[in-house]
Amino acid sequence: MNIRTRYVAAFGLTLLGLGFAAGTIWQPTTVQAQSGGKVFELRTYTTNDGKLPNLEARFRDHTRRIFEKHGMENVGYWVPQEMPNTLIYIISHDSRQAATDSWASFRADPEWTEVARASQVDGQILAKAPDFIFMNATDYSPIQ
Repeated sequence: MNIRTRYVAAFGLTLLGLGFAAGTIWQPTTVQAQSGGKVFELRTYTTNDGKLPNLEARFRDHTRRIFEKHGMENVGYWVPQEMPNTLIYIISHDSRQAATDSWASFRADPEWTEVARASQVDGQILAKAPDFIFMNATDYSPIQ
């Protein structure tokens, strides 16, 4: 894992922790621990110059909904201030096997295929393949 990937992972985990801490402090709700082997996936996308708005539009208008259709839960999305052309997000799955199955069905979905094609008519959005890691919540994490 290169230094940039480590930085992005640490950044994403910090954002996740801060987001949940803020939600716990500012909202009068109690976070309930969930049973089972829920798995979180941290993904980092790097776009070609000027293509981040295209990627954000694709997620805003289509991808998040299609994720849900295939059993992936949207946790959060961030654009780092110090890393132009970068989108970081976290999704969750019921298990590692569920993640594998969800990604397979997502990639085979004709709606996703059309959305991906249409969003790149003016050129390829991503500069490289996404970086990703799977994570398990600790027993002391407010989200499990």
